[in-house]
Amino acid sequence: MIDDALLSILVCPADRGPLLLIDDTLYNPRLRRAYRIEDGIPVLLVDEAREVGDDEHASLMARANQADPR
Repeated sequence: MIDDALLSILVCPADRGPLLLIDDTLYNPRLRRAYRIEDGIPVLLVDEAREVGDDEHASLMARANQADPR
């Protein structure tokens, strides 16, 4: 869905840190904000980000660790 080269340069607009690609979401675990991807285009607007609670954060991080078992 998102090219690795593009993912390597995308950052969170709030803290300028890296984002994790989890399913169809770009996720900032530091701020617990999720950004949607619409028709293959990341919507990286702070006002459009979705706040993530504790349970969803744990679920997203578990899926991220499964996808990249470093």
